[in-house]
Amino acid sequence: MPAHNNLEGFLKETPYKNYNINYKHHIAFWLIYVAFNVLRWWGIHHDLLYSLKTNLIGFPIHMALAYFNVYYLMPKFVYARKYFAYAVMVLLVLFIMLILKYSLTYTLVSTNVFPEGPSDQGGFTLTYAITTMLGEFYVVSFVTAIKITIDWLKESSKLHDLEKRQLTTELKFLRSQVSPHFFFNTLNNIYSLTLEKSDRAPQVVLKLSELMRYLLYATNKRRQDLTLEIECIQNYIDLERIRFDDSLEIDMSISGSLENHTIAPMLLVPLIENCFKHGASKNIGKMHINIEIKVENDFLYFSVINTIPEKNKNNIIPTRSGGIGLSNVKKRLELGYGRKDYDLSIFEKENMFHAILKLKV
Repeated sequence: MPAHNNLEGFLKETPYKNYNINYKHHIAFWLIYVAFNVLRWWGIHHDLLYSLKTNLIGFPIHMALAYFNVYYLMPKFVYARKYFAYAVMVLLVLFIMLILKYSLTYTLVSTNVFPEGPSDQGGFTLTYAITTMLGEFYVVSFVTAIKITIDWLKESSKLHDLEKRQLTTELKFLRSQVSPHFFFNTLNNIYSLTLEKSDRAPQVVLKLSELMRYLLYATNKRRQDLTLEIECIQNYIDLERIRFDDSLEIDMSISGSLENHTIAPMLLVPLIENCFKHGASKNIGKMHINIEIKVENDFLYFSVINTIPEKNKNNIIPTRSGGIGLSNVKKRLELGYGRKDYDLSIFEKENMFHAILKLKV
């Protein structure tokens, strides 16, 4: 999809056609076919009346054979993989057609049924039979090829439409998955403060209400202003600062212009949330988190680094890798952005857990 780096935008914008053939298309096809053959035979025999007569006889036969093959023989034998039976039936109907065409031509047009042959063909010869059957087979094959092409286009369109529905449904599910996951952890924070009868509980509730207001309007959109997403992150961090108090050190830096840039909503929060869920909440002693946000040349450079808890230092990466959070981010990037539009790195270095994202905004 070179013209659509954004998969979600591609799915939303691409119009999939319904390749329906109606009676007008059939009439147009056969009129063009008959006109072409009348002119062709007129040019060969230099006899317009003969050309008209032979085509008026052959035309209904061509139609009957083509439609009989397309709507009866192929569904009954080819689609059922009865290829030998299909070949036999084709030869049989071609032979029946040959007898009928010979009889009608001989009776209604001319006793010379094969004027293009080497001599006056008043009788039924092998050369006439083979040539006539091959000609009819050509017509049947041509019409069948058109039908198969149309059917393929229909099935391809249906398949693309199904894939589009599946991908958009999955993407919507991933978006909606962020909110309950995020609220679950934040409500746990409030629960802890209420158990302690902390005076900070009302402040936390207020911050949470601001986040809820954002989520109600943000997660239903395909893209959200980057400035609003950063504000959401800051609100979330403020909530966590209240919870962990002096045991948590957070350094956050923002550089570059955030204006006129957009991002998939709630895409960055899970990366930060992962630090608290699998870092701060399990850490003994001081916990340090460094967050850097920079916008440069239409790319967002986002980095979050946190101390690895003592009991997890033997693991290169925490076992659950953030559970729903990080797997959600990876999946949303795959579905919502082109492969060249992002780069996500998650690794451990010197007892620090790193999540680094480069994203086109």
